[in-house]
Amino acid sequence: MLDEILYESMNKKRFYYVITIQYLGYRFHGWQKQPNLKTIHLMIDRTFKYILEEKPFKTLASGRTDAMVSANASAFELFLYEPIDDKNAFLDLFNHNLPQDIRALTIQEVNAEFNIIQHSKVKEYLYLFTYGEKCHPFCAPLLTTILDDLDLDAMKAGAQLFEGVHNFKTYCYKATDKGLYTREVITCEIVENTFFTANFFPENSYVMRVKGKGFGRNQIRLMMGALVKLGRRDITLDYISKSLLPDSKEVMDYIAPASGLILNSIEFE
Repeated sequence: MLDEILYESMNKKRFYYVITIQYLGYRFHGWQKQPNLKTIHLMIDRTFKYILEEKPFKTLASGRTDAMVSANASAFELFLYEPIDDKNAFLDLFNHNLPQDIRALTIQEVNAEFNIIQHSKVKEYLYLFTYGEKCHPFCAPLLTTILDDLDLDAMKAGAQLFEGVHNFKTYCYKATDKGLYTREVITCEIVENTFFTANFFPENSYVMRVKGKGFGRNQIRLMMGALVKLGRRDITLDYISKSLLPDSKEVMDYIAPASGLILNSIEFE
């Protein structure tokens, strides 16, 4: 009986939708479902299971985020065997049943040729931080506090070194000899934070803004870790330059905390 149901489902026409969402990642163990852990994917599928009243569906993310990482704009694909007649009403119903730290933004129908993983896209990440003072505890979900004094000008110069096509093996967690580490970073800069503000934020906060088509595991947090070490004067600009060379064997030993990282936007080309 189960085989007959699966066969029937496989031969039905499918409908494809891309939904953009935003979420605060502080209480979640990342996107991907994991046994006995609360994840973004788990909450999204649990909500669909309820509002679709047990009708078959599948969801596929454009990419994963780690535990405690947030998203201002992320996306996933929804596969259904029945069309959505009123997309605005569907989005309202979805939002009404999602937890308050996840919100759906848009829904768009796509065709069967669209593949949310393989489709070319550009992602922009922001890493929010401040330094030199203890911050209000409410900052913790969004803003990393470095208590040490930092050389911000050196960090700005270091960020620019990451731009372009480089070997980012030093900045990928548990890199192996088989991975593809030659990647392009379109933009990497440290600027004053004007993206997110709150009355409990410190007077001065900053953002590392990184833009590219693909990133390795923990790559941005390791890049930020290197810039923090540079700001502490533990390493030099020359160290970062050499760590990006094709034959570099360096391993970055400091991963910046996850809660300061935000997937700010995703653009499908």
